[in-house]
Amino acid sequence: MYKNRTYLAVIPARAGSKRLPNKNILDLHGKPLIAWSIEAGLNSKYVDEVVVSSDSNKVLKLGAAYKAKGIKRPEILASDTASTFDALKHTLDNVEKYDYIVLLQPTSPLRNATHIDAAIHLLEEKKADAIVSVCPMEHSPLWSNTINSDLSMKGFLKKEIIGLRSQDLDEYFRVNGAIYICKIETFLREETFFIKDNVYAFKMDRESSVDIDEEIDFQLARVILER
Repeated sequence: MYKNRTYLAVIPARAGSKRLPNKNILDLHGKPLIAWSIEAGLNSKYVDEVVVSSDSNKVLKLGAAYKAKGIKRPEILASDTASTFDALKHTLDNVEKYDYIVLLQPTSPLRNATHIDAAIHLLEEKKADAIVSVCPMEHSPLWSNTINSDLSMKGFLKKEIIGLRSQDLDEYFRVNGAIYICKIETFLREETFFIKDNVYAFKMDRESSVDIDEEIDFQLARVILER
């Protein structure tokens, strides 16, 4: 609880993962990947409860071992086509009432309790309805474009970009997937964290923003933690 407002952290962790099989339970520096997010939520000064939502009994058992409440998700809400909103709504329908939902994706192991608490501080400071974490982009999107099948790069870069150095360009940010916070009534009404108004960015550094989707991401997180 923070300033009389309650916070529910939800960690959605379905069993299926095509690019990196069983990634949510892979051992990362001595504990399952999902445990890093559970501990981040439990160590937050303001999160009132941490819930793991999964279709996997193994994941739920691991969650319980790390002191998180488990909610069994129906298979229909754990498919490749199931939306995050529907999975989170299922969780909200099966817990006590809270003021805010905090989505902690298990694929962001380097996001910690300090980040979560700072994001909640920002939410209060801005009197926001939602907060979404971001980090600086590795490369400016102005250096990128699509390429046709003939591989021609004619018009690949805009004329005004050619010859500029990266430091001459504006800094761009991307959503890093680590922290999403939203007032629950607003989230249920708009069915997204990217609400129409009163949503702000919480800036994180790139190192803390590793998002594990493929093997290379997993190895990067391992190297950072071992260092």
